Amino acid sequence: MRMHDYDAPTRRGKRGRFDDDDYAPASPAFDEDAELFEGRGHRRRLADEDDTPGEGDRWSTWDQSTAGERGPRPHPDWLVTELAAVDIERGVLKTGKEADVWLVERGVPGTDRRCLLAAKRYRGSEHRMFHRDSGYLEGRRVRESRVNRAMASRSSFGREAIAGQWAGAEFGALCDLYTLGVPVPYPVQILGTEVLLEFIGDADGTAAPRLAQVRRDAVDLEDLWRQLVDALMTLARTGRAHGDLSAYNLLVHEGRLVMIDLPQVVDVIANPRGREFLHRDAMNVAGWFTSHGLDSADGEALTAELAHMAGLR
Repeated sequence: MRMHDYDAPTRRGKRGRFDDDDYAPASPAFDEDAELFEGRGHRRRLADEDDTPGEGDRWSTWDQSTAGERGPRPHPDWLVTELAAVDIERGVLKTGKEADVWLVERGVPGTDRRCLLAAKRYRGSEHRMFHRDSGYLEGRRVRESRVNRAMASRSSFGREAIAGQWAGAEFGALCDLYTLGVPVPYPVQILGTEVLLEFIGDADGTAAPRLAQVRRDAVDLEDLWRQLVDALMTLARTGRAHGDLSAYNLLVHEGRLVMIDLPQVVDVIANPRGREFLHRDAMNVAGWFTSHGLDSADGEALTAELAHMAGLR
């Protein structure tokens, strides 16, 4: 298997590009990236002449996301944000019931400016499975009661609303957690139901393995456990739990543990099952570590620490 167990779709137009009807460009507001205004028009004129970028599957979508739909500043140096950049799909990293993840190379033709991204594309509601949604959505509400009722009844409109929530919830959680120093991929941008993330892996496109795939003799289990406990404690201090944590949504890259697959992050204070989610996360990961020979991994003790840190009795 290659790469993150993410989820996410998007409708695609001719030549593998996004249709304008599917994702309208952001309005040319003068935000923190106001200098993009003129560049957008210039690039649109060039696109009208040939309808395709000179190289790649689509123009970079960076300028189609507003400032609030981009990752935390300062943007990392490795991230390509130039208007002349194009995105080239390098293949599927992961397919899932709720989303697919693609490896995308974003680069400026004729230069060595390039970066690898993971494009998580949430599927449409007709393909999604909602068997896990109800527990995670407790404590989550939107402003309109009509939408809340539709979500509760799982009507067609309600399923669409839930699907939209997953992408936004994951991007928002990643932005918050990255800023707090939790080891998660840098959230590059969100556009519709596509979430672009930092690719965790090697420069040749080889994805980092999941924790469940690593050999015991190839890693320092004690150090990885320490990293994991630190990350979970940071989450708990902010009143959150991963909600679906296991050895399958933790990556190991060059000795660093990276937490992925976060659309279902749980507010353990607002959610009446908050302690249950903390306990399940702790027991899942502690069970993996103890089964691989780390006797100090105690799920019950970790649950108690996390609950105390979160302010739960």
